[in-house]
Amino acid sequence: MFAWSTLTAFVVASIAIILAPGLAQALVLATTLNEGRRSGFMTAVGLNVGTLIHAVAAALGLSAVLMTSALAFSIVKFVGAVYLIYLGLRAVWESRTTDYVADRGTPATTSFVKAVLTGVLNPKVALFFLAFLPQFVDPSRGQVVWQFLGLGALLAVMDVFYETVLIATAGAARAALLQSARFERWRQRLMGGVLIALGLRLALLERN
Repeated sequence: MFAWSTLTAFVVASIAIILAPGLAQALVLATTLNEGRRSGFMTAVGLNVGTLIHAVAAALGLSAVLMTSALAFSIVKFVGAVYLIYLGLRAVWESRTTDYVADRGTPATTSFVKAVLTGVLNPKVALFFLAFLPQFVDPSRGQVVWQFLGLGALLAVMDVFYETVLIATAGAARAALLQSARFERWRQRLMGGVLIALGLRLALLERN
């Protein structure tokens, strides 16, 4: 489906994008420190399910709506920002009321759903895919939709692999930190602070 030169260029560009610090890494690391490796991994998978959804949206032209409509962009942006800030405030509130004698954690499926919603409700990702993926799509080499999906899937797999390394590192640090009573009190507040900061960052994003 893809020429080797095109695929190689895409992989190199994707590695550079994945290694750049961003929302995904911050959220995965914070989730791992607060809830454990499994929730961190499901967060990484959920964010990349969002990546696949954006790849399909780009193929179908839905991302173009966000690029051309300031209203649509603002609605998606603020819904995503409010959602992240809500999660952050709830985490901070729960840190005041949770009994830390037992580490109950959060179901991994909950982390997955939150991550999918976080990924989908980031309009900047949609615009990125609309600008990035078409550079590697050649209509003469097959169905465009499948090319978009294939490239999105490749990027998602590479990103999950990279974030798994981050999760392993953060998980090891968490195992040591869990022995600290002070960390027990502050870990959920840290998670809440990260989510609130990401929500504010998303709210301040400009379309261009």
